[in-house]
Amino acid sequence: MTIHSRAPLFATVAAALSMLISIPGHGQEAPATAPLITRGRAGLNLAGAEVIIARAREKAAELKVNVNIAVVDDGGHLLAFVRMDQARPASASTAITKATAAATIRQPTGPVKRGDADADLLLNLSLQNAAAASGGKMTSLFGGVPVVVDGQVIGAVGVGGATGEQDAEIAKAGIEALIKRL
Repeated sequence: MTIHSRAPLFATVAAALSMLISIPGHGQEAPATAPLITRGRAGLNLAGAEVIIARAREKAAELKVNVNIAVVDDGGHLLAFVRMDQARPASASTAITKATAAATIRQPTGPVKRGDADADLLLNLSLQNAAAASGGKMTSLFGGVPVVVDGQVIGAVGVGGATGEQDAEIAKAGIEALIKRL
């Protein structure tokens, strides 16, 4: 192939590049009014997670239950975890799943209801199966509670090992201790 026969190819490539450069976001600067990063966001850190865990452990002791406690950031990534002595080992993964779900769906975990009716058993069993198939990132069990500061979810707490209601109560106690310290 000679240079002369490549001319149409070069012209086509040059035309494609000039079109690409004219597309917003490809070679052009963003408008001055559009922020490039988000500033002023609160973020849960290890020190905050430790406050949550300390109070959650106290609340579990008050209720005379031994539980697993997981604290995650707003994306569901584990910051801290503790398994109290005699807590069921199998509930460790449940606590982490509850925390991850609460952080990523931005609301407490619990049974799903249809409208104003009580929780639908078949729907919730189906959701549990779907959660298992998705790698355990969702659950309809009580015990996952988001940490909300200034209207923003900055993380979540998941507790597993007691009744669902007790798990949620323990998680809320930990979060309340953090909020009081802020």
